[in-house]
Amino acid sequence: MELNIYTDQQLQLIENYELTEEQLMFTGIPIECIKLSEKDPDRFTILAIDNDQLVTFFNLHRNEGVKPYSQNSHAILLRAFSTDARHRGKGYAKMALELLPKFVKKEFPHMTEIVLAVNIANSAAQSLYKKSGYVDQGVRAMGKKGELIVMSYYL
Repeated sequence: MELNIYTDQQLQLIENYELTEEQLMFTGIPIECIKLSEKDPDRFTILAIDNDQLVTFFNLHRNEGVKPYSQNSHAILLRAFSTDARHRGKGYAKMALELLPKFVKKEFPHMTEIVLAVNIANSAAQSLYKKSGYVDQGVRAMGKKGELIVMSYYL
């Protein structure tokens, strides 16, 4: 599996990406995330590809995007993280999170922290992030879909 910055040639992969109603309670719709990335030069769409299949999707957001969650000007926000419903339970999310620090160091070398905000009701995601090295330092925020736990991974 590898992480790639999205290009327009990968639109077909996005159009075939499936999320369940349960997943949509906690994450963004990939095509909408891409539209936001196209309007914001600090927002990047990242695809986790395995055997030519899009298995995991997320955005990385610098500058204004991270400000509600961190005062660190060298932090980048992980947002809209999801795994295609047909590929859940296969370890792809964990693998993407394992690859992410090296990817961020390569693509965004001045970043020192990856920040994310996970819904307080999404205990499965919280557990995955903790197992992947993200730390809950007690910071909370309100999001569109409820209270969020802010977690950090220090590079």
